[in-house]
Amino acid sequence: MNQFRDAVLADIDSHGSISLDLRRRLARDAFAHTAAYDAAIVDWFDRSDSSDEFDNGLPRTIHLALERAEVLRYGENPHQQGARYRDMNRGGGWWDTATQHGGKALSYLNLYDTEAAWRLVHRFDDPAVVIVKHANPCGVAVGSDIATAYRLANACDPVSAFGGIVAANRAVDAAMAAELAEVFTEVVVAPSFSADALEILTAKANLRVLSAPAPGDRRVDLRPIDGGLLVQQADPVPIDRSEWQVVTAAAPSDAQWADIEFAWLVCAAVSSNAIVYARDLQAVGIGAGQQNRLDSSRIAAERAAGRAAGGVCASDSFFPFRDGLDAAVAAGIRAVVQPGGSVRDDEVIAAA
Repeated sequence: MNQFRDAVLADIDSHGSISLDLRRRLARDAFAHTAAYDAAIVDWFDRSDSSDEFDNGLPRTIHLALERAEVLRYGENPHQQGARYRDMNRGGGWWDTATQHGGKALSYLNLYDTEAAWRLVHRFDDPAVVIVKHANPCGVAVGSDIATAYRLANACDPVSAFGGIVAANRAVDAAMAAELAEVFTEVVVAPSFSADALEILTAKANLRVLSAPAPGDRRVDLRPIDGGLLVQQADPVPIDRSEWQVVTAAAPSDAQWADIEFAWLVCAAVSSNAIVYARDLQAVGIGAGQQNRLDSSRIAAERAAGRAAGGVCASDSFFPFRDGLDAAVAAGIRAVVQPGGSVRDDEVIAAA
């Protein structure tokens, strides 16, 4: 409130009264405050109401109250302005309590990609590292320790990892920091860093080093369209093997099941059309964002460069033709998880 008081006193000192411009600013802030209060009340009703009118968890109206929390270096492109806004009625998120230990100010895409990496890495219980580039994972691995997980994640696609975002779900130690320092990286985020790791990483002038708490749950995803928003429930990526069905004569081994679940979690974070090849809890090839599933399968195979042999494949949608499956088999894949639902499911299953 001090800024309002100082502005009012300065106006009175200068003009003998409060100017119209200042009164408009004060009125605007007052209505923004009451609007946020009203939105908080509606949000409380939405959280406590389980009636059918919410249509499977989606309310009839959505009321957002956002305040600018951080002005960013620029938006998606240097000629665009960008900022991070905080939900006033939810107390903010992990970004508000994260600590930046070094590096340049963050840009729009730094936040966008770091959010994606931080959410995905927290889907794994064991030591894991995720590397994201342009919102898509280009390296994911679980290891016996965090340095091993980083080494395996980076090995998935070291070309794409250049200039990427690295997220670790364990404290970063000197061993991981020493390896990461050899690769140009935009952001590294972890729960904490050892003193030796911080010394290594903060010596890189352009590397943003963040320690942060785990991300919170997200109820809905929003995407702008003309005149409004597309809204959907956030994807929890449930894994319930009792609802999964083996439709071929060959059933996965225990080791393959572990890789299938790993690949399924990774695939959910990849832009469609998405194909993930994995082996021994390491993504070895990722095909993302292609206009057809066959190209995604081929790209994943190219990235794997022979390492997919004996591994598994996850597809975020059904194979519309058997060609995508054939490409996976040609890469050495021996187990596939996919939702099914194609009119050619029988053909694809027979091919498998």
